[in-house]
Amino acid sequence: QNHGFQVLADSLPKNVKATHVSLFDGSNEGITAIDAPAFSVQYHPEASPGPHDSRYLFDNFIALLKS
Repeated sequence: QNHGFQVLADSLPKNVKATHVSLFDGSNEGITAIDAPAFSVQYHPEASPGPHDSRYLFDNFIALLKS
């Protein structure tokens, strides 16, 4: 892991939940808004080890654009 900043999960407002957690150190790696069409990850989903590991993120993004 090579990021120097993170959003602490316990600092998130009630309408945002943590969705991804690092297996290395337990740091927050992703969030989603419960009441808004917004989500984020703190890694490069396009650089996944397998061909479809993070495809669902792109599918979710496209679905948000279409809605």
